Amino acid sequence: MNAVGIDVSKGKSTVCVMRPFGEIVASPFEVLHTADELGKLANLLKNLNGETKVIMECTGNYHLPIANALRSAKLTICAVHAQLIYDFGNNSIRKVKTDNADSIKIANYGLANWLDLSEYIPEDDIRQMLKTYSRQYNKYNKIKIMLKNNLISLLDRTFPGINESFTSPPRKTDGHEKWIDFAAYFWHCECVSKLSLNAFTEKYRKWCKREGYNFSSSKAESIHSLSRSLVNVIPKNETTRLLITQAILQLNHIAETLAVVAKEMIQLATSLPEFPVATGFFGVGEILGSQIIAEIGNVRRFQRKQSLVCFAGLEPEGEQSGKRKKDGEISKKGSPHLRKALFQVMSCVLQQSPSDDVVYQFLDRKRANGKHYYNYMSAGAAKFLRIYYARVTEYLQSLENVA
Repeated sequence: MNAVGIDVSKGKSTVCVMRPFGEIVASPFEVLHTADELGKLANLLKNLNGETKVIMECTGNYHLPIANALRSAKLTICAVHAQLIYDFGNNSIRKVKTDNADSIKIANYGLANWLDLSEYIPEDDIRQMLKTYSRQYNKYNKIKIMLKNNLISLLDRTFPGINESFTSPPRKTDGHEKWIDFAAYFWHCECVSKLSLNAFTEKYRKWCKREGYNFSSSKAESIHSLSRSLVNVIPKNETTRLLITQAILQLNHIAETLAVVAKEMIQLATSLPEFPVATGFFGVGEILGSQIIAEIGNVRRFQRKQSLVCFAGLEPEGEQSGKRKKDGEISKKGSPHLRKALFQVMSCVLQQSPSDDVVYQFLDRKRANGKHYYNYMSAGAAKFLRIYYARVTEYLQSLENVA
């Protein structure tokens, strides 16, 4: 048997081929991630005598070109969690960290765990694109939060409290929020306070009609009253207006981008069979449901529900040495993106407190037992995943039986 250890990096990889008892078939050599060099590597590996398995670490996106190229050449690919390779013993007290040494270590790991290696099977195009959209949505959302906090900081010096005067959620069509568009037009408290109540109410009514927002005379009255009670911090001039409007332009642009990404992400998720099951959980809307599906992928790749919990890094880690014993903390060696989405679901469940929801009952019971906040939130997320695994697998099986 031939264990091909590949240490993957950006644009190139280091390859080593080994057989049992430390026999080196091919000393470590570099391969660029080009069609020509990957084709030559595939031909070399296919001409080896005996069974051949290619072992590499899961490295985000870097391992995908070489994994897909070699898999297309009908070679057996095994993508291993990087933590497993890291923990694999070198039988040496010397710390050597080079690409050549790592490729040998990966090949040795393959030989030591030959029978336990599982074949790498790439996800379908829809799930790959869904995961990409989900990750981009999270990154754009971080930028939006940063820009929104910056705008609020600026408005605290021109129109304090205006962001708290509106409760309208973002519009699904373009992602705009009413208070932000309002601040773009009424960017300083003097834009309102210098007008009479009737004049501002009429101006506000026309603005609502032009921008597509609902009008309320009581809202106009409360905003006018707020503007009259404020004290100027920075003057109302063209420089201040430019500062506010530019911040709003940037924020609205990222909000529009988020709306487009969210729409496409939901459209991709709805084409997958488990979407109605995922959104059927309490606290899981279309966006969170799409993100959970994107991060979990095909649930059938997990042999049991506990494997899914481990994938999310939610399994408790026990640690004991002599009289010292430490329990209760999760490993966090799984997907942080999935844990974040689950944490949002748990927060919603706790806020709404649905008494008939199984997950809430579990959370409430853990909380009543005096568990720490993060402990019962993590336990609730793990409970959610176990139920998710059972419901989705049962639903997919029912679809196959009908077909």
